[in-house]
Amino acid sequence: MTRSTPTFTFGIEEEYSLVDVTTRGLATETPPKLLSDLKTRLGDRFSTEFMRSQIEVGTSVHTSIADARAELIDMRKLIAKRATLHGLAPMAASTHPFSRWGHQHHRDTPRYNEIAESFRGLGRRMVVNGLHVHVGIEDDNARIEVMNDMRTFLPTLLALSGSSPFWEGENTGLKSYRTAINEATPRKGIPEDFANWGDFERTMHVLVSAGVMEDASKVWWDLRPSIRFPTLEMRITDVCPKVEDGICLAAIYRCLCRYLYRTRRARSKSPALPLFLINENRWRAERYGVSEGLIDFATGRVEPFIDVVEGLLDLIAEDASFFGCEAEAEHAMAIATRGTSSDRQLARYRKLRKAKLTHRQALKGVVDGLLEETVSDPALRHRPAVSKRDSLALAA
Repeated sequence: MTRSTPTFTFGIEEEYSLVDVTTRGLATETPPKLLSDLKTRLGDRFSTEFMRSQIEVGTSVHTSIADARAELIDMRKLIAKRATLHGLAPMAASTHPFSRWGHQHHRDTPRYNEIAESFRGLGRRMVVNGLHVHVGIEDDNARIEVMNDMRTFLPTLLALSGSSPFWEGENTGLKSYRTAINEATPRKGIPEDFANWGDFERTMHVLVSAGVMEDASKVWWDLRPSIRFPTLEMRITDVCPKVEDGICLAAIYRCLCRYLYRTRRARSKSPALPLFLINENRWRAERYGVSEGLIDFATGRVEPFIDVVEGLLDLIAEDASFFGCEAEAEHAMAIATRGTSSDRQLARYRKLRKAKLTHRQALKGVVDGLLEETVSDPALRHRPAVSKRDSLALAA
C-alpha cells in the first residue's frame, strides 16, 4: 500500500498563567465571567488548564507560519485586554518567579480531579506551562517513524525554549525547571523507540487493559502521537514570552518533521540511539539552556550550542525553503546568541538587585518584564537572520 505524503499542516498550543497586576503573584482563582468571556470570543481555541491560575490557547490549523504568528499575537492581546478588566494579566512563562505552588488549587472537573487524586503531592506542584506544536502526519506508521527519529533533536528544542529558572523565589540553577517538575510524574519524558504503529498501540493497550489509564491521552511524553488528531505533538518546550521565539520553535519542529520523513528512505536504518544518551543531552538542555553545548554522538564531543544550531539549520534548509519560513528558523541563531527567556530573567534580576532593590522587589520586576514581553508585538520589530559570524561578533 502506497503512503500518502503528509500534509505537514500545524497548530500551536500555548499555556499561560494569570497574574494579579497588583501583587504580581499568581491569581488563585480565575473569575468565571472572564472564562466565559474568553470562551465566547475564542471558541474552541480557548480552554482552561489543570490549575485555576492557568489557561490555554490553541491556534487554528495552519499552512502559513505568518498566519500562525498573527493569530497568536491577536489571541494574546485579546486575553490581555479582557483580563485587565479583572485586575489580571497573562504571563507566557513556564514557572512564576516567586508564587508558591502550595497556594494554588486545581480545577474541579472529573478529569482534573482524577489526575489530582492519582498524582497527589506531585500533581499539586504542577504549576507549570508549556508550548506544544502539532504537525500533520496522517499515516500511522510514518508518524511513529518520524517520532523515533525526532527524539535526538528534542534537547535542542528544549534548550532554545527555556523560560523557567525561578521556583518559589529561588534561582534553581536550571534554565528549564519546568522539566524537572514534569519528570517527577508518571508517563513523562522522551519516548522509547517503537517498531511501528502496531507496537505503539500494543504498548498503550497494556496500561488501558490494566485499568491504569483510560486512553493514550494520559501519556504526557515530550513527543507523542495525538489521539485526537493525525498529528505528532511536540511537548518538550517551555512556553516562550516572546512570540517570535515560540514561532521559531514551531517552524523548526515542522521543518524537522518534513526532513525526517523525506530522508527516511534515503538514509540507511541505523540502530536507535540509546535513550540513556539522548537523556544526557536532555539534562544538559534543562540545566544549561543555550549557554553550554550538547553532545554530538557522531564525534563523541560536546559541541558549542551555536554550532549545534547551525548544523540543525543546514539540515532543514531545504524544508525551511519549502515552507517559506527561513527567517523564522534562522531566528534560532539569535536565541543562541542573546539567550532565552531564562537568561533574560536572570539578567534582569541581577540588574535590579544591583540597583539596590530587595529580593522580592527584583522578582516582581522580573514578572513585569515577562508580562510586557507576553503582549508585545514582535511583528513590528522582526529581526533579519543572524549568521554565525555576526552572532560571534555580537557575543564578543
